[in-house]
Amino acid sequence: MAFTAVDVKNLREMTGVGMMDCKKALEASDGDVDKARDWLREKGLAAAQKKADRIAAEGIAFADVYDGVGVAVEVNAETDFVAKNEKFVDFVKGVAEAVAKENPADLDALFAATFPGTSRTVREQQQEMVLVIGENISVRRFARKATGTSIAYVHAGGKIGVLVNLTIEGLADTAPAIELGRDIAMQIAAMRPLYLTSAEVEASELEKEREIQLTLAMEENRAKGIDEEKSRAIAEKKVAGRINKFYEEICLLNQPFVKDNKLSVGKVVEETAKKLGGKIAVNSFVRFEKGEGIEKKQENFADEIAKLVK
Repeated sequence: MAFTAVDVKNLREMTGVGMMDCKKALEASDGDVDKARDWLREKGLAAAQKKADRIAAEGIAFADVYDGVGVAVEVNAETDFVAKNEKFVDFVKGVAEAVAKENPADLDALFAATFPGTSRTVREQQQEMVLVIGENISVRRFARKATGTSIAYVHAGGKIGVLVNLTIEGLADTAPAIELGRDIAMQIAAMRPLYLTSAEVEASELEKEREIQLTLAMEENRAKGIDEEKSRAIAEKKVAGRINKFYEEICLLNQPFVKDNKLSVGKVVEETAKKLGGKIAVNSFVRFEKGEGIEKKQENFADEIAKLVK
């Protein structure tokens, strides 16, 4: 079956794949558009398998709210240029929407879920994106909050995605509480809290920090010529204060509020609720930073250029 340049153009618009690949697909499928799309999908699967071992530490961390359901996702690619690609951004948003609608239990369930607006699964759509973008692409993680009031914040075009979940009750106007939630979300992006409250800090982590601070305080006392017995008593008092400082660094509600560092985030929430005559509570938060914890491959730029010109 013959095909024309218009057929190539139409297939490209349907799939997002480059013109040359669309032409090859039509040639391999005797001009049959449906078969050509299947051919491209199979090519996408092969490309995805071939690229799967390549390190993907760039991409987008994204958060949004869909019909009251808060979602945060991280989708990785190999280069930071991809984060500016409209098709990749749409894929990330589609993944987030699938999380909201399908409520997957884990990544396997998410990959098996239907990608919004298509008859394909999220995994199949990811495979097609590998073909379109030409890089290893991987949905890494997600979080979903279906209860309470979720507020999403995306920092620096997708470097960080934050989802903060609040309980808001008894307020005639919820706008001030939601505005506070946005401020808290930006605080989470900037200050990197690891826990919501000090009660969540694991006992082993706390004990390790106590030991470190006690050792430091004892060394400071020895440098001042304080005898051992008195030194330990003084050090114990120092440690108590330093543990509070430790909590201020890693626990959201203990952190000084970025807009008024004389008050903690917890105190600001409490005072805002009292002022508005209702209840506001921070239930949980999620902070995804793209590539966090992934060891990036270090490339020598000069060597890379040399490879290209050989």
